[in-house]
Amino acid sequence: MSSSYATVLRTPGAVRLFGAALIGRLSYGIVPLSLLLAVTGATGSYARAGWLTALFAGSNVLLSPVRAGLVDRHGPRRALPPMAAGYALVLLALAAATWRPGVPYSALLALAVAAGVLAPPLGPVTRACWSALLSDPELRRRAYSLDTVAEELLYVTGPLSAGLIAAGTARPGLGLVLGAVLVLSGTLALAASVRGGPHQVPVNSRAAAGRSHPWRLLSRIRQPLAAAAGAGAGLGAFGLLAVVFAQRHGQAADAAWVEAALAAGSAVGGLALGALDWRAPARVRLAVLSAAFGGALALTAVAPTFPLLTAAAALAGLTVAPTLTTAYLLTDELAEPGRRTRAGAWVNACFNAGSSGGTALAGLLAERLPLSLCLVLAATPALASLATARTRATTPSDSRPPVTPRV
Repeated sequence: MSSSYATVLRTPGAVRLFGAALIGRLSYGIVPLSLLLAVTGATGSYARAGWLTALFAGSNVLLSPVRAGLVDRHGPRRALPPMAAGYALVLLALAAATWRPGVPYSALLALAVAAGVLAPPLGPVTRACWSALLSDPELRRRAYSLDTVAEELLYVTGPLSAGLIAAGTARPGLGLVLGAVLVLSGTLALAASVRGGPHQVPVNSRAAAGRSHPWRLLSRIRQPLAAAAGAGAGLGAFGLLAVVFAQRHGQAADAAWVEAALAAGSAVGGLALGALDWRAPARVRLAVLSAAFGGALALTAVAPTFPLLTAAAALAGLTVAPTLTTAYLLTDELAEPGRRTRAGAWVNACFNAGSSGGTALAGLLAERLPLSLCLVLAATPALASLATARTRATTPSDSRPPVTPRV
C-alpha cells in the first residue's frame, strides 16, 4: 500500500489527536527549565534548584508506568483529566511559591514531587491511540515517525520558550503557568479526541492484561527496553562530553551547536524512516539502528576539531529518532492489547533512566579519563543492547495480526 504522511493526517481523527498531543507535550518541554530558573530565583541556590528538578524528574519517570497502567485499565477519558488537573494545579502552586523568596524549601520539594507523581503520560497514550487508529502497519510506522520527530522538536522549542519568558519578563514562574495551561488544555483535548474509546481494547482483553504478571510484559519487550536505555545513556553521556569538548576548544556555550546538529539529524532520520519502505521486521531494524547509533557515536571520539564533532553529531542524530520510533513500534507489536500504554511508558522510563545514568557516569569519567576514550565509552550502552536481539523475542503463540481500529 502506497502511504505518506499526508495519508496519516487525512485519517479521520488523526489531526485532532496529533494537535492535542502536541499542545499537551509542549508543556513538558517548557516546565523543566522554567522550574529550574524559578527555584533558583526563589532560593538563590543552583544546588537546591538542581536537587528539586532531579526529584521532579525522578518521581515522574519512576511512576510513569503506574499512571500508564491506570490509562490501560480505565481508558484515557476517565484517567487523563484528573491527572492533568492535579498536575496543572501543582504547577500553579509552584509558580506562586517561587514568585518571591520566602517559601520553605521543604514545601517546594513536596510540590515538585507531587508534580512528578501526577504528570499525565501523554507520549505513551498518544502512541497507543495511533496504534488503534491506524490498522495498516505502514501507516502506523509513518505516524510513529511523525510523532517522534514532533516530540523531539518540542523538546527543542520548549526550553527556548522558557528562556524567552524568563528573559523577557524576569518571571520564570510564568513558564510554569504556561505549562499548566498547555498540559490541561492539551490533555483534555486528547481525551476528547478518543471519544468512543478508539484506542480502547475490549473489556475482556483489559481484564486479561490486568491479571498478567508485570515481569511477563517486561520480558516480552526486553529488546526495545534495552535499546531505549542504551540510546538514552549514549545521548546523556554525549551531551555532557560535548560541553567538555566545547570548553576545551573554545567556550562551553558552543555545545548548543552540537545539540542543534544532533536534533536536526534526528528529525531528518525520523522523517526518512517513515518515508522509506522497510521490509525487514521491526526487531531486525531495531538491532541495525542501535548498532548504527553506537557506531556513529563512537566516531565522535576521532573528531579533532569542534566543526567535525558537530558534523559527527549530526551523523549520529540520523539514527536517534529512527531507533526510538522502531523501539516504540516493536513494543506495540509485542505488548498484550490491554498493556500497550504501560509498555510504551516503560520504554520512556528506560530511555530517561539511561539518559540520567549516562550523564552522571560521564561526569565522573570525564575527570579521570581522556575525552576521546569517554566518547568511545558513551557508545557502548547502545552496542551492549544488541545482546537482547540475539534471540527472537516472540514465539508463534505471541504473534498477532495488525491492530484494527476500535471505534
